[in-house]
Amino acid sequence: MRQKNVKMAICAVTAILTFSGMNIEANAATDLASVLPSAGVDYTLQANATSLKNIKEEADTEKAETEETNTENQTEDVPADGVSGNAASENMNTEQEKTDDAEPAEAEENAAAEAEEKVIEETKEVDTSNLSEKILKDVAKKLDRKDEEESFKSLVIAKVNDYVNVRSIPSEEGEIVGKLYDKSVGSFISEQDGWYEIKSGSVTGYVKGEYCVTGDDAVELAKQVGTRIATVTTTTLKVRQEPGLDTTVLGMVPIEDQLVVTEELDDWVKVNIEEGDGYVSTDYVTLSTEFVQAESKAEEEARLAKEEADRKAAQAAARRAAEKSNSSGGGQVMYASGNGSEMGRAVANYALQFVGNPYVYGGTSLTNGADCSGFVMSVYANFGVSLPHSSAADRNVGAAVNGLANAQPGDLVCYSGHVALYIGNGQIVHASTSKTGIIVSNASYRTPLSVRRIF
Repeated sequence: MRQKNVKMAICAVTAILTFSGMNIEANAATDLASVLPSAGVDYTLQANATSLKNIKEEADTEKAETEETNTENQTEDVPADGVSGNAASENMNTEQEKTDDAEPAEAEENAAAEAEEKVIEETKEVDTSNLSEKILKDVAKKLDRKDEEESFKSLVIAKVNDYVNVRSIPSEEGEIVGKLYDKSVGSFISEQDGWYEIKSGSVTGYVKGEYCVTGDDAVELAKQVGTRIATVTTTTLKVRQEPGLDTTVLGMVPIEDQLVVTEELDDWVKVNIEEGDGYVSTDYVTLSTEFVQAESKAEEEARLAKEEADRKAAQAAARRAAEKSNSSGGGQVMYASGNGSEMGRAVANYALQFVGNPYVYGGTSLTNGADCSGFVMSVYANFGVSLPHSSAADRNVGAAVNGLANAQPGDLVCYSGHVALYIGNGQIVHASTSKTGIIVSNASYRTPLSVRRIF
């Protein structure tokens, strides 16, 4: 029986070692035996599941029991108090005869104990505590991703050329309360007569099912249309040029920063930061997926009215700039341009005077050095506005602006792990990198995640 237990322990260790390196898909109630055929172990991920630690503890217990049994056997051979030497000799001879009769069974028992000890010694060569922790982490990551994919089944994703109307009732006679644009996403509430009731952003209503996908069909489409985000969970995260703790550090990002993920490996994800593409360990980030949501009727009307006003203001600003250039002989002066509020232009102009000053990670000094969010924070502090020292948190301040096309001087332009100030004419001013310092760049040099307006 002990030999059988030893073999089971060896099989379990082999199975779990194999399992830790495989790309599995499982959830908390999924039988993992299908991914362990070579070990022949029925391994189910439950609260009382077997682990390497359990196996080692059981082996230690059996070893202790074996030693106790051996001790008891030895005690039986010693004469009891008050027994004469001859009687003791007779008893010993009798016991010896019994022992001789039991030699085959005891030899088998000893062989099993030796084999058990050998397994224990071999197991000591592996750091079982670290290995078990790594396995559990790998399983947890895969389960988290599996759970997220399961949640995608409850999404409703528009699959149209332009948009599908969101109506107040499940009928084409219903009032249009918003629009779900192509690849935009809502949460499924119910289904009625071929219509899906959804909630998306500030919009709740019905969309015609034939123009959307949900359920199993939504899982793969969600992966294509969603933006994968890694949120930093450690104080300072090093972004490396290649996946590995011994590779060159490309840059650093602070806690709670959000980075766009472009590739996912087993223990690393490829992200985009100001210094370029690099890799971060999944041990120090949480992964999530963001989607574009519906636009309400009121939001659409406000956006269209603003776009028309911006277009007229931009035309007027272009005429004034041309007149000024002609009157001054064509000399170039760096200043905020285009439409927008007077305060927004004042912010942009104030920021421009610090171009050429150094970039310092974690810094907030406009003269001695600041990082991207520290630069934006300190510029706005001059106008009595308190902003967070975090490019990720900056994505939630002020009011949302619909893309760079509608940006105005003073707006915050938020990128993956970076933030800048819009100055007009498609340009930004920002604390870029330690090599470049505070510079002016084209706003479209990287794809923005959002644009936010303070003034």
